[in-house]
Amino acid sequence: MSPESTLMRIHQAARKEFRERGFHGASLRSIVKSLGMTTGAFYGYYKSKEELFAALVEDHYRYLLDRFRQAQEEFAHLPSQRQPEVLGDFSGACMFDMLHYAYDHLEDCQLLLCCAEGTRFAGLVDEMVQIEIDATHNYFQVLEELGRPVPDIDLRLEHILITGMFHTFFELIIHAMPIGKAENYLREMRAFYTAGWMKIMGQ
Repeated sequence: MSPESTLMRIHQAARKEFRERGFHGASLRSIVKSLGMTTGAFYGYYKSKEELFAALVEDHYRYLLDRFRQAQEEFAHLPSQRQPEVLGDFSGACMFDMLHYAYDHLEDCQLLLCCAEGTRFAGLVDEMVQIEIDATHNYFQVLEELGRPVPDIDLRLEHILITGMFHTFFELIIHAMPIGKAENYLREMRAFYTAGWMKIMGQ
């Protein structure tokens, strides 16, 4: 059997183990046993459970963070006058890109979202929330410069609302809704949160 075939078998066995037990509960011994491999042969591919889990989710973790950060940076570099006009277009394109990417890599993205507790990937939502908070505050400054100041918003409420938005979005992926329904739910979700934020911002 080629090294590539063996690697695919390791990944499939690891996905099953992580999905059923989570990162904390997963056992390398169980994975190796299910493959009929020796421990020494397995360690020729991965040195630890952490390294194996990273092989499954790191690219997807990086894509989601980078795509979201890229959208925020591109938006922030637009002229101030244009930002209110295209806010919805930028955020919508980004969210749909992330949704479609996640559906193209569904099983591993579900591992990332549901089974990463105890790894360096467990903070994905918190990292995205912080990016969104920073971008939101920058946008408040733009509105101030445009003569459209935003009322004071309680920082705890802001954090709760933004965190809730990401959890709502990721629910689509966690539950693997049919893609057509997921796209429709995302449109409805964005309409709901956009209307709420416009109200809170007094816009």
